[in-house]
Amino acid sequence: MLMATACGGGGDGGGGDVTLTIDTFGVMGYEALLEQFEEETGIAVEERNVTDTADYTPQLQQNIAAGSGAGDVVAIEEANIAQFLAQDDRFVDLAEHGAAEMQGDFLEWKWEQGTTPEGKIVGLGTDIGSMGMCYDTQLFEDAGLPTDREEVSALWPTWDDFISTGEEFADAETGAAFVSTIQPYFRAVTSQAGGAPFQNEEGELVLESNEDTRASYDTVVSMSDLSANLPIWSDEWNSGIQNNAFATLPCPAWMLGHIENTAGDAGAGRWDVAAVPGGSGNWGGSFLAVPEQSEHPEEAAELARFLTSPEGQLGAWNEANTLPSSPEALESDDVLEFTRPYFNDAPVGEIYATTAMELEPVYYGPDTQAVDDAFRAALESVEQGQAEPDEAWETAVAESERAAG
Repeated sequence: MLMATACGGGGDGGGGDVTLTIDTFGVMGYEALLEQFEEETGIAVEERNVTDTADYTPQLQQNIAAGSGAGDVVAIEEANIAQFLAQDDRFVDLAEHGAAEMQGDFLEWKWEQGTTPEGKIVGLGTDIGSMGMCYDTQLFEDAGLPTDREEVSALWPTWDDFISTGEEFADAETGAAFVSTIQPYFRAVTSQAGGAPFQNEEGELVLESNEDTRASYDTVVSMSDLSANLPIWSDEWNSGIQNNAFATLPCPAWMLGHIENTAGDAGAGRWDVAAVPGGSGNWGGSFLAVPEQSEHPEEAAELARFLTSPEGQLGAWNEANTLPSSPEALESDDVLEFTRPYFNDAPVGEIYATTAMELEPVYYGPDTQAVDDAFRAALESVEQGQAEPDEAWETAVAESERAAG
């Protein structure tokens, strides 16, 4: 999809008017905002959306490396921003197009993630993946567990408590598993410690020297017996959401939309949102960048600034509940007073904004995607009984070292 271009990534529309292309993934909440931008500027915008970063990012990497095929504005997922910062010569410096004055519009760590050590602004932050824990109230009731979100939150102040709750759930024999798969928990748990869980800023892997990373791994593999063993984003995983095959799911703000769209009307009122064990954590989030190959860098930078401004982030929040990285937006009534009817009117704005302000900065190096892939395979092998935890850890470390060169 991303190989299709409009005159090299942004062609001329009718009458000589500029037409921009923006490449996005998942649900970013830009439909109404793009219409507003077109009305206010007279610049036409085409959005090319891909559902999952697993499909989106490799194609973007190819297009950036080739110098053609990318949109005028491209979304970059948090785990991959460092590798694109390392190719900053292939991106427009947004500081040259008015972005430097926006620094106060972002959480400090989010701003730093999109900026090179030399101060070049490659990416402007969009959303963040502040965490909650979604749970199926009907399955909790069937297991004899509380269903009130405050009481549920009190069940698991720590991950050990979460696992103990899962064991109690399993003993109730509801026919469902406690978690869908252990794979997504690794990034969520490692992020809670802050720092550099995978790779430091010198490019060195720290998987074995960072005790928090191994502790996170041990915590996650101890959930294996509680898992439905449904690989995340697979058709089987989505069917599990529809068929109530598992009781909990780690939920960054953007996951709410996926649950609602996948479960449909049958899931309305069944799902609710509680606090995440450990108190905070971030899973996901993205940036907008302008590739050097764009034929319209000034207009593309204007679009990126528009979408990532506090007002733009609020617009995306109102459309798709993608949690802003702007402190002004996070502290607004639009966020703090927002409740989501599908999730029993859960005060998701307050839940997510509160944890967002507590997040510890996390550095993800240029090889984070390779590390993610290695550990995803390792965790799956443990989950399926194909490897013992220590063996899978050693395999994941070796694969990460090979990929990092």
